[in-house]
Amino acid sequence: HDHHRSIWFAHHKVLGIDFWSDTTDAIIRQEQWLAYQNGPDEASMAVELGWYDGHDPAPLLKQKLVTAIMPADGDGVLVEIQTTFNSVAESLELGQTNFGLLAVRVAGSISAVFGDGVLTGSNGLQTETKLFEKTSAWMDYSGSVDTDVTEGVTYFDHPENATYPSKWHVRDDGWMGASVCGDAPIILYRDRPTTWRYMIHAHSGQANKQIADRLAEDFGRRPSFMIQPAKKSHHKNQIVRASNE
Repeated sequence: HDHHRSIWFAHHKVLGIDFWSDTTDAIIRQEQWLAYQNGPDEASMAVELGWYDGHDPAPLLKQKLVTAIMPADGDGVLVEIQTTFNSVAESLELGQTNFGLLAVRVAGSISAVFGDGVLTGSNGLQTETKLFEKTSAWMDYSGSVDTDVTEGVTYFDHPENATYPSKWHVRDDGWMGASVCGDAPIILYRDRPTTWRYMIHAHSGQANKQIADRLAEDFGRRPSFMIQPAKKSHHKNQIVRASNE
């Protein structure tokens, strides 16, 4: 599907409007950069996004997104994602659906249908049949990327997320997503921000439950991000961990 591209935010029923498929007029547009910074332990950036229905010049939602990239053990990479939503109106409903909010699609060779890939949940179960719409603290998709080369990605839910451990929409054709509205709608508010946190681990080899469980524990203890005015920088904002407040 054209709308399945690597890692993306989307939702099938934003006030009943399709922000998921490739046949919709709705669009998610970057409004402004909020912060960007480098460091020896992580590089991070923050942006503000607007969700537009394709007809009204005003957005339905405002989304603040912070992404940090960090080295992991070996040759792995961690991508930590924190996203905060506010409705532009007083309130807005994200309707009940499996399609949303953060989805990951792997390369065809890593998928179970088009390659030799394997889905693995935090409970140790494998395959779409055993994992579809089941709760899991993390989900892994691993498979061949070249001759005798196996790599994969582990996608972590965060304990502070309202639906943790989320039910997952996973498919043998190559994608996985924590379904925040799989069981019920969620109401977003103008004056009460709603935040979700996730992490992606790009790794070599097949899924490793011991490593994934350790990373999940570390992620659960890690403070959330804050965007605040910079004190000694030419940038107007800086990204800090909440414990630095």
